[in-house]
Amino acid sequence: MSSLEVERLARGKYLSLTTFKKDGSAVATPVWVARDGQELVVITDATSGKAKRIRNNGRVVLAPCDMRGKVTGPSVDGMAQLTDSTESEHIAAQIKRKYGLAYTAIGLLEKLRRREAHGSVGIRIEAN
Repeated sequence: MSSLEVERLARGKYLSLTTFKKDGSAVATPVWVARDGQELVVITDATSGKAKRIRNNGRVVLAPCDMRGKVTGPSVDGMAQLTDSTESEHIAAQIKRKYGLAYTAIGLLEKLRRREAHGSVGIRIEAN
């Protein structure tokens, strides 16, 4: 994928990340996204549905969207992989750099809610 395409997808505030269940059905989720070189990166709860689906099948579909997940531009196919804890910390820093105080506030709420028990996992996405 071209640098322009990566930039287009990373530029927006939200990205629709579609992952696939074992039966092949699609599940789209709006996520915060950042660019890391030629890849897109996302952080999520290690036990989230999207993390579980990516463990089983790395195929994803990406598109810019609004906060409710309504797609606002063309989609692109990609491959996602979960990262180890060191890489996940790097990805969390990338997201924090882009979203600033909003990420910090949401992170604190998530820690109180459940992430502290399960931890976070980074997702690296290479678009096709």
